[in-house]
Amino acid sequence: MVERILLGFDGSEASSKAFDMAVAMTQHYRAPLHVLVVAETLGIGDDAESAAVAEHSRHYHDALLRDLRDRIDRSGIQAHLEMPVGHPAQKILEHAERLQIDLIVLGHRGHGALDRWRLGSVTHRVISYAECAVLVVR
Repeated sequence: MVERILLGFDGSEASSKAFDMAVAMTQHYRAPLHVLVVAETLGIGDDAESAAVAEHSRHYHDALLRDLRDRIDRSGIQAHLEMPVGHPAQKILEHAERLQIDLIVLGHRGHGALDRWRLGSVTHRVISYAECAVLVVR
């Protein structure tokens, strides 16, 4: 039984498809939906550069949250939106454990093997370490 659903959303086309699937799953199971938009920190450059990057990231992610709120309102469901700061996979896994999530829904961007090896895929990391079911939407 699915009682709690978590969606990781980054604004990509793949995460938009995952949003649609998460809404359908939420309606089907009548489960609460938790949506994470993770503001990733880069930790590069000097303090002024870091502050500028953080400010740009905040504006970008605030816009994502506004768009998501509109989409959620149109869908007729209720959802809890959060914007933690950190590495997306880590934050998704932490929230899934803390909230006792039964199903994590993520989009898959389709990066090649080299990118996954070099950078690590958020989806791959979540699949590898999640203690609950993970639905990957392509």
